[in-house]
Amino acid sequence: MRIRRTLSPTAAPLRPADLWRGLKGFFAGEKYLRRLKEEITGYFGVRHAWFTSSGKAALYVILRALRSLEPDRTEVLIPAYTCFSVPSAIVRAGLEVALCDIDASSLDLNGTLLGKSVNEKTLCVVPDHLFGIPSAMGSIVDLCRDRGVFVLEDAAQAMGGRCDGRFLGTIGDVGLFSLGRGKPVACGSGGIIITASDVIAGAIEREFSSLPFPGRATQAGEYLKAAAMSLFIHPLLYSLPAALPFLHLGQTVFDSRFPVMRFSSMQAGLCMTWRRRLEAAMSVRKRQAAMLCRMLDAARIAGDVSSAGYLRLPFMTESRERRQRVCRTAKKLGLGITTMYPSPVNEIPQIAHRFAGSTFPAARLVADRLITLPLHRYVRDGDREEMARLLKPVRSIGVRSGVLSVDMTVPGMTGKERV
Repeated sequence: MRIRRTLSPTAAPLRPADLWRGLKGFFAGEKYLRRLKEEITGYFGVRHAWFTSSGKAALYVILRALRSLEPDRTEVLIPAYTCFSVPSAIVRAGLEVALCDIDASSLDLNGTLLGKSVNEKTLCVVPDHLFGIPSAMGSIVDLCRDRGVFVLEDAAQAMGGRCDGRFLGTIGDVGLFSLGRGKPVACGSGGIIITASDVIAGAIEREFSSLPFPGRATQAGEYLKAAAMSLFIHPLLYSLPAALPFLHLGQTVFDSRFPVMRFSSMQAGLCMTWRRRLEAAMSVRKRQAAMLCRMLDAARIAGDVSSAGYLRLPFMTESRERRQRVCRTAKKLGLGITTMYPSPVNEIPQIAHRFAGSTFPAARLVADRLITLPLHRYVRDGDREEMARLLKPVRSIGVRSGVLSVDMTVPGMTGKERV
């Protein structure tokens, strides 16, 4: 195995002081948890917050709570291109996955199709703020309120981001953040639920109250994973775990058998500096995104790229073949450029039968052509220059709704729906 400098796709490392606080958390009881709850509710301006073992567990708890409030509604409407953890949580919650195609230029729900997809069975709509790009929350909330449907914000990749001056995750009826590997703030694993609704809070509390705390062995295992992540996320070491296939780094897996537990005091200890880490990392990512756009000659139409809270910078290549060539070369150079989810949700084998005969062309196109560029603090000037050299030979580059793209169209789409 050749060890060479290799960038990870994302990086939110813990410092030794954070790991020390995690150790102290083993013996802190619920003190750290109470402090974390006060900080989260105060920062985001909400009345209620809960902490779970993962973002998937948070989504599961929310869905069970919403179902208890509207037992006759059984469908959860999500983007046809999103993280596989979302449909896996829906299945685990005993609900049905419903899909709406996306707008390939923004990665958001297609507004026209959304209005046709919400029906009397829809329990909630789940906008996902993919890569930190805000969904069109105003129109989504208005549509759902008119039809008595909940809006569940999946802000797993967008903690700290804003839309029209409001924090993402606080605009809908209920929201969630993830503290897992590769998220804006990472402590190995964990999820956060927030809401300003007393009615929804009551339902969530009923679900949450029955969740177990993780045992000491589980906490110790999570601590070791968090410590290893912080060590090996460094570019000089990342090639080691990246070369081990059993770690499944970068792989997207559908698994509806995940554990659902509470957040531990050890994890709360790891999160004691979450606000400083979040704001520092967002500042770095904004600068990196702006510099990359300038180097790719996208500054003339980039607009508010410098203020976007990207987790990664999404880039649409002009073909699947081009994407494969870029990723192969980037891997050799250690640039951290990667693909994302391997297919639209309707093609996940475990649930594909539900969508037989249905097509989601924009989601399919994005699955074929999307790559992401790292924006974290380990990305250096030379790395950006290599990325620009690798991506520059395209016909034209633009920024449409926050996604870097080349001149292309989705087959069968009208002019208004073109990428």
